[in-house]
Amino acid sequence: MHQQILRQFGLRPKKRLGQHFLVDEAVLDCILSAAELSHGDIVVEIGPGLGILTEGLAKRGAKVIAVELDSRLVTLLRKRLSSLPDVRVVHGDILKLSPEELLAGDLPASELDRGYRVIANLPYYITSPVLRHFLEGGARPSRMVVMVQKEVGEAIAASPGKMSLLSVKIQFYSRPTIMAHVAAASFYPPPKVESVVLRLEVYSQAPIEVSDVASFFEVVMRGFSSPRKQLHNSLAHSLEMPPGEVAALLEKAGIEAKRRAETLGLEEWRELWRVFAPCLPRPEPSASCHPEPSEGPCNPQGKFRKGEDPGPSQDRHREGSRRSPSTGSGHAPVAEFTPNEAQARPQNDLSGE
Repeated sequence: MHQQILRQFGLRPKKRLGQHFLVDEAVLDCILSAAELSHGDIVVEIGPGLGILTEGLAKRGAKVIAVELDSRLVTLLRKRLSSLPDVRVVHGDILKLSPEELLAGDLPASELDRGYRVIANLPYYITSPVLRHFLEGGARPSRMVVMVQKEVGEAIAASPGKMSLLSVKIQFYSRPTIMAHVAAASFYPPPKVESVVLRLEVYSQAPIEVSDVASFFEVVMRGFSSPRKQLHNSLAHSLEMPPGEVAALLEKAGIEAKRRAETLGLEEWRELWRVFAPCLPRPEPSASCHPEPSEGPCNPQGKFRKGEDPGPSQDRHREGSRRSPSTGSGHAPVAEFTPNEAQARPQNDLSGE
């Protein structure tokens, strides 16, 4: 069916865009099942391609906002799907369209907390930016079902022992599950990599309590700054602190100094953040500022003062509201992850035959 549609509209997959059309009906069923849609659910579909999956979503009663970058496919989609009143095709770059902007005509601002779904066959080279775009947005989805490169999906869903900066950051916002492995032969033309269908159950509240999301991720990034090193060495180097002080803080957090960052779970990262956050370097004040003398456990250079306990923040509260997962100055970024194998951009197209 996909080849017939391409011939009908005189189109061929664009090599420069790395277009690979999904043609495996079993994968279509997997994606639709993983979405767990109810009648009237709103779905933002990224990369609808020829619109085969779009039709499946609409048949299940979803209201679909299909976002496509390729102008040729936008023309095709608007013709093919014109009979489906609950499908709206948007021509644009998903990274330049805010969730609020996309949802404006379908989900009023007063109802954003009720959530929506995101379904996507992501261009592999923008996996991390797209996830960050939705997980950190002012209106976060309740669930994401995304096709990603196999190695990326496995990294996101990793358990302690194989954790990475990417997995810590995605798991702060959501619970990932690999729903299916997808062979290259499931696409036309076949890409050079294998894929997985990944489901992210986005938290309405983060699974750990932190009062400053940005500083939490700063500690995590410094912990992973030298992932092959033991934590005491990695933190001493990245924070420019004496090894003895780092060892003492690790003991205070209840973390064995010889462990590596990949072995820590979210709860342990929270404990590291609690004791190491006061030791993070502080921004240099501008010439017009007149900062007050430091009253906390760190000196103006951000070094920990011996004998002083930073303790938990007095205003600690549970993070992770779907409307805004962080407090203060802004959102902490999801880790950049651009694998060397990112050569393919599969589309959400499946054969109906």
